[in-house]
Amino acid sequence: MLDRKFIEGKISLIEEYFYEMEDVVKFGEKEILKDNMKLRALERDFQLIVDEMIDINLHFIRELDLKSPDDFQNTFSILAASNIIPDDFAEKLAPVVGTRNILVHRYEKVDKKLFISQVKNERKDFLEYLKLINQYLKKT
Repeated sequence: MLDRKFIEGKISLIEEYFYEMEDVVKFGEKEILKDNMKLRALERDFQLIVDEMIDINLHFIRELDLKSPDDFQNTFSILAASNIIPDDFAEKLAPVVGTRNILVHRYEKVDKKLFISQVKNERKDFLEYLKLINQYLKKT
């Protein structure tokens, strides 16, 4: 059985991290790159958002007795296969796990300009994810 309080707590955290991230992305790429505090804050908020999304995905998979994922990226396609999120959106969103892994495990390989650009252009996907999770919760 889905633990709504658990999921709602994760959603609140994602929203909190998202709005912290918004405070940074309002600056231009050059300003973020020259200010390590801004860059690190952006990276950390991104990581925390993805971590919370993975926790939500794993909770759905465990509690709804869905197929076990091969990796964290695969959790999005499992939710899509169960009609929790759309297939095309799962495909679009799943690579955030790879970006998170590079930030955490292979930091020296991060293309900082590309990272900032991707966050600036695709961060609204995090809000769309929350909307879809909330819609599913309302249906059940």
